Parts: sequence; C-alpha cells; structure tokens
Amino acid sequence: MPSEAQKTERSLREVSLPAFLNSDSLLKPVSMSTYEDNESKFMRKAKENPFVPVGMAGFFAIVGYRLMKMKSRGDTKMSVHLIHMRVAAQGFVVGAMTLGVIYSMYKEYIVKPREEQKKVQNK
Repeated sequence: MPSEAQKTERSLREVSLPAFLNSDSLLKPVSMSTYEDNESKFMRKAKENPFVPVGMAGFFAIVGYRLMKMKSRGDTKMSVHLIHMRVAAQGFVVGAMTLGVIYSMYKEYIVKPREEQKKVQNK
C-alpha cells in the first residue's frame, strides 16, 4: 500500500500545467546568439521605423532632465512634478510615433508609387 508521500507525489505529477508552461521553449538554454538575435531585430526595426529610437531617446532625456530638476522644484508638490514629467515624456513619445506613422505613410503611398511608375516608364 503506497504511503502518504507517494500519493502526494503521484497527485502532483498528474496535475496538468497551463499550455504556456508546457512549452519546450521554456526549457531551452539561453545563449549569446539569442541576445544577438534580439539586438539585430532591434536594429532592423529601428531601420524600418527610425522614430522609435528617437522616441525612446527623447523619453529618457526628458525623464533624466526632470529628475535632475526635481531638487529645484520649489513649492511644487512631488506628485505634481512627477505628473508633469510623465506628461512631457509621454507627449514626446506620442509625437515621435505620429511622425513615424506619417513617415511610413509617405514611403508607402508617395515614394513607392513613384518608383513603380519610373520602372514602368523605363521598360
């Protein structure tokens, strides 16, 4: 007759895990090539959408500047200063994203058709 510990061990083995925990990808070792793939993916995305790194750099610049300026905020409450910092950084990122979308639309709907017309005319 199995002991209480053996019954508990068997019942734990029978518990089914969620699908995302059963994935074999969780068991793969992480190598430097994985990090290099992520870095090259970031560089590829940055070339496709050049305003993403601009938005990130602007975000960190605004946050850094406002954190340094925090010492001389005067009578302003900390929460108000942090809210202004968040709004400024978020506004910069939204602006960069908007410019990125406009740039992508320009490439897709203005530059690409012109190139296709030139190819047709040259043939």
